[in-house]
Amino acid sequence: MRNLLMGSFFLSLAGSIWGAMFIAVRLSIFVIPPVPLVWMRYGTALVALFVLMLVTRPSWYIAPKDRKCLVAVALIGQVASIVTQETGTMLTSAQAGSVITAATPAFMVVFGCVILHERFTVGRALSVLAATVGVLFIVFDPDHFEVHALGGIFLTVAAVTWALMSVLVKFLAHYSVITVTFYAVLVAFLALTPYALHWLLCRADPAAMTDPSIWGSVLYLGFVSTTAGFCLWNKGLSYMDASIGGLFLFFQPIVGTVLGALFLDEPVTAYFGAGFALIGAGVVLAMRGGNTTAAEKLARQGKGK
Repeated sequence: MRNLLMGSFFLSLAGSIWGAMFIAVRLSIFVIPPVPLVWMRYGTALVALFVLMLVTRPSWYIAPKDRKCLVAVALIGQVASIVTQETGTMLTSAQAGSVITAATPAFMVVFGCVILHERFTVGRALSVLAATVGVLFIVFDPDHFEVHALGGIFLTVAAVTWALMSVLVKFLAHYSVITVTFYAVLVAFLALTPYALHWLLCRADPAAMTDPSIWGSVLYLGFVSTTAGFCLWNKGLSYMDASIGGLFLFFQPIVGTVLGALFLDEPVTAYFGAGFALIGAGVVLAMRGGNTTAAEKLARQGKGK
């Protein structure tokens, strides 16, 4: 139970940080396109992560057998998922992005069962269903809900790839969270550099980028959303099964909806109260289901031999 509470705290905080992220993306995405925006976000985050590495002094070493997994985490989660998420958000709306990426926990349950052999129970299925319906209640408004077909595809890809990354990162749980996050962001930054530099040198509008809302958004995305958010997410997942941890992504649309109403005058649906109750019920169901115990994991491994 202590592990569940600790993991719940870290994952809830990460989800809340990412809820505010949608505000920053919407403020900057029409001046800085998705790939350069993600690149700037990661460049900013690398500064903070490097300082954290020096201050906390975790090991810099990653065993050769784990390096392929680390690169996969970076390319699937930090590159594919984040770029497609921001592209989809640009093409649709914050509401549509919240609805479609709300499918992430369901994919995490599937990947957790297939890849990590986590148990699949009726309680977990019901928790995902309740929380998903709760998110739909919160963000669905017939007068403002818009889905662009291509944007919807991008957001679906973002949901699937983030779920896969969240499961794969469990294989790196024996390393420092800061170390894993630093190397994953570094790989993603290097992968995006050629295109981002081309845009910066040939297409960028320097005058528009000096607007405080633009560079302020980039700083938030780098220091808070990436550095703090990714570290908290990876740390939270180390305390519980991936299939349970995914439920805490539902804090993202709650915070995004509240901040959107406060700062962007976006309407809050009449279903917000019911949606919040359903999300709370989903999280409680997930926590009552508990983690897969060590004995169960050993028993399953023994059966598989």
